[in-house]
Amino acid sequence: MSNPSGIATAAHPLPSYLDPQHLGPWGIYLQQVDRVTPYLGSLARWVETLKRPKRALIVDVPIELDNGTIAHFEGYRVQHNLSRGPGKGGVRFHQDVTLSEVMALSAWMSVKNAAVNVPYGGAKGGIRVDPRTLSTGELERLTRRYTSEIGLLIGPTKDIPAPDVNTNGQIMAWMMDTYSMNVGATATGVVTGKPVDIGGSLGRVEATGRGVFTVGVEAAKLTGLAIEGARVAVQGFGNVGGTAGKLFAEAGAKVVAVQDHTGTVYNASGLDVPALLAHVKAQGGVGGFAGGERMAPEEFWGVACDILIPAALEGQITKDNASRIQARMVIEGANGPTTPEADDILNDKGVLVLPDVIANAGGVTVSYFEWVQDFSSFFWTEDEINARLVHIMQNAFAAIWQVAQENKVSLRTATFIVACKRILHAREVRGLYP
Repeated sequence: MSNPSGIATAAHPLPSYLDPQHLGPWGIYLQQVDRVTPYLGSLARWVETLKRPKRALIVDVPIELDNGTIAHFEGYRVQHNLSRGPGKGGVRFHQDVTLSEVMALSAWMSVKNAAVNVPYGGAKGGIRVDPRTLSTGELERLTRRYTSEIGLLIGPTKDIPAPDVNTNGQIMAWMMDTYSMNVGATATGVVTGKPVDIGGSLGRVEATGRGVFTVGVEAAKLTGLAIEGARVAVQGFGNVGGTAGKLFAEAGAKVVAVQDHTGTVYNASGLDVPALLAHVKAQGGVGGFAGGERMAPEEFWGVACDILIPAALEGQITKDNASRIQARMVIEGANGPTTPEADDILNDKGVLVLPDVIANAGGVTVSYFEWVQDFSSFFWTEDEINARLVHIMQNAFAAIWQVAQENKVSLRTATFIVACKRILHAREVRGLYP
C-alpha cells in the first residue's frame, strides 16, 4: 500500500500541473484514497471523483509595500468537492504553501466535513508569503487584494473561508469587509472565524482544540487510558495545541513537553500550562519559558508520554521519528501531520492514531454553527455552542470507532470509509450534469 517516494502510479492519472516525481501532500492523500477504495462497495465506481479537485484557482496578488515598491505573491483557492454543499476550508499565509498542499488540504476538508456530517464540501486557500515580514498595513492590503482575486469563487452559499496557519479573526474581518464592499451589502456569512462583534461565534477560537480534547477523552474511555495523571506532549501551542493542552491539564493530565518554532520545553512533573500560555502570548512562542528545561528539537519525539498531540504543520511524524514515539495515543491537531509510512509504523507498534479528519474537526463544526447563526441573525450562548460541539464530535467518533472495529482497519481508514461513502453517495444521487 505504501508508496514512500510519493511518485504517482498508473492508478493515478495526474493533472498536467503536478510533478509526478514530487507530489507532496497530494500524494499522501491519494494513498489514503487507495486504502479506502476496497471498502466503498458499489460507490467505488465514483472514486475518481475524489482524486481530482473540482476547481483550482491560482492568482497573482500584487501589493504596494510601505517602501513604495510593488511586490507580487502567489495565491490559491482550491475547491475539492461540492457535492454535499458549499466549499468550506481555511486560508493559510505561509512561505512554503504550494498548489499540491492546498489541493490536499481541500481534499482533507471534504473528508472532515463529511465525517462530522456538516453540509459542506471541501475547499482551501493560501498565499505564499511569510506574514512576519509584512507590516500590518501590508498584511491588510495583501488580504484585501487576495480576497478580491478569489471573489468570483467565494460567497456565503458558494465557498466560505476560515482562519488557518498564520491567519486569524482580523484577517477574516478584512476578507468579509472586502467581499461585502464588492457585492454592495454586508455579507457576514462569507467567512467564519470572524470577531464576535461582526458576526463571529462564541467558542470558535477554542473549537479545534476542544474537539481534539473531546475525541481524546472518548478514545481514552474506550481503551482504558485514565486522563487523570496521563502525560501529554504537544507540538504547536497556538489556538489548537494551546487549547487542547489547557483542557487536558484541567482534566488532571500532566503536559510534560511542548514544542514550537521557537524551541522545546520539558518538565517531567508537568508544565504550568496557564503560565506557559501567558509566556507564549507575550513572547510569541514557548522558547525561553522558565518553568521547564530546554530540550533538543529531535528529542521531543522520544519523550515518555501517554498522549502525543501534533498540532503544528503537516508531515511532522515520519518514518524517521515514528519508531521513537512512546505515546499510547496520537491525536492529530494539525492537518496531515503523519505520513503514510509513519502511520504504518505507529500501527505496528500498537499506537492508536486519532486522525486529523476527525480529531481536528471541531473548528469546522463551530464554523458551521457560526455560518448558521449569521444566516439567522440569531446567536447562541457559548455553553450551547460547546455542548453542541461535544455532542457532534462524540457521535461522529463513536460511528467511526464502530466502523474501525467492524472492518478491522485504522481509525484513519474508518474515517475515510464513513466520509467518502457520504461524499460519493451525494455524487451518485445528484448524477452528472449535463
